[in-house]
Amino acid sequence: MKASDLLAHIPELNTFKHYGRVKRVVGLMIESQGPESSIGDVCYIYTGTKNRKKKIRAEVVGFRDEIVILMPYTAVTDISPGSIVEGTSNSLEIKVGAGLLGKVIDPLGFPLDGTPLPKGLSSVPVDQDPPNPMERPPIDEPIDVGVRMIDSLLTVGKGQRVGIFAGSGVGKSTLLGMVARNTTADLNVIGLIGERGREVREFIEKDLGSEGLARSIVVVATSDQPALMRIKGALTATAIAEYFRNKGLNVMLMMDSVTRVAMAQREIGLAVGEPPTTKGYTPSVFSILPRLLERTGTNQLGTITAFYTVLVDGDDMNEPIADTVRGILDGHFILDRKLANKGQYPAINVLKSISRVMNNIVETNQKLAAERLRTALATFIESEDLINIGAYKRGSSKDIDDAIKMQPQIISYMKQGTHEKMTREESVFNLKQLMGIGE
Repeated sequence: MKASDLLAHIPELNTFKHYGRVKRVVGLMIESQGPESSIGDVCYIYTGTKNRKKKIRAEVVGFRDEIVILMPYTAVTDISPGSIVEGTSNSLEIKVGAGLLGKVIDPLGFPLDGTPLPKGLSSVPVDQDPPNPMERPPIDEPIDVGVRMIDSLLTVGKGQRVGIFAGSGVGKSTLLGMVARNTTADLNVIGLIGERGREVREFIEKDLGSEGLARSIVVVATSDQPALMRIKGALTATAIAEYFRNKGLNVMLMMDSVTRVAMAQREIGLAVGEPPTTKGYTPSVFSILPRLLERTGTNQLGTITAFYTVLVDGDDMNEPIADTVRGILDGHFILDRKLANKGQYPAINVLKSISRVMNNIVETNQKLAAERLRTALATFIESEDLINIGAYKRGSSKDIDDAIKMQPQIISYMKQGTHEKMTREESVFNLKQLMGIGE
């Protein structure tokens, strides 16, 4: 850039710093008289004595008359009336680049092991707009996720967004770990939002493993952190995936879980003064979810294939967050506790699950084989009670007889060991053989 061009930008520079003072702290919120700022701006609150000064990073989340309402990224400690608040006039940005592969970072982009950030990273804002709908290429190519049931019966396309719906302890983390290790995507971005602190290292070491971690970036916001940090965890993971998508890569984004993002937004909404609506969720929850979920998918440069887990209270698939997320995404996989109790893993209920783009990206014989398996499985389940009590006589229905004969083979096909690797081609070939359909 020429010197004359630099000189031309000087009048645009803001050389003033804006300050305010803390008026009061109410629950999660800090109320400040000033500084001049906008929603989403990052501010610094200076606390402590002259000898032990500390600054706390906070974000502007609302206004009340001329009072600025802030929410801190960390616990509210050492803040007192009159503490100085410095405005930055900038929203939160993080450093992103290939050097983050294999790292576990917090929602602000810093490694959790305390090591310094690698060099050569680029700054990106965590909150960005979704791609223009007219600039999204159609999904026309399958992606290999390495899970037999998904690859053959619920095929996922590059750039598809899928919800994994389940209660607690049905195998969500294990399934995500299998996908992260086995997928053919260029890299994984994994957001662990609202997880128990104990489970983070367990997931990384047991479910993800060294093989999966080497090609992944993990963003962690544990349940003990403030609500704002949990939301930033989801936004940061999405921003990292967007960065690599814009480099022309096929990215696999996994977020566990969207429900905890919604709960964090509910906390913030109630603290700011929003009215509670369905099950106590505030209106902002139902506006933040589409904005977050629509940021993934395809654009003209690359793709983000996304798996979002949704915790369902009491296995109720129609609760507000599950219902909203299911309506936004391009498919849903239901993990069934009954199947898990029978020892069938992954515990995906094929009959209740759907991939909305499967019919557009697979060939006819695979569709036919998948339909036959679903029909046989549904026929057996409808007649299972009669079969178990001995009320069904063989020969009464050819369809039921065939379903009974095939049931052990179908169950064996749908089971897969946690560290059992299988390509999509192998899965589809085995499905066709099982259902007696040639190439």
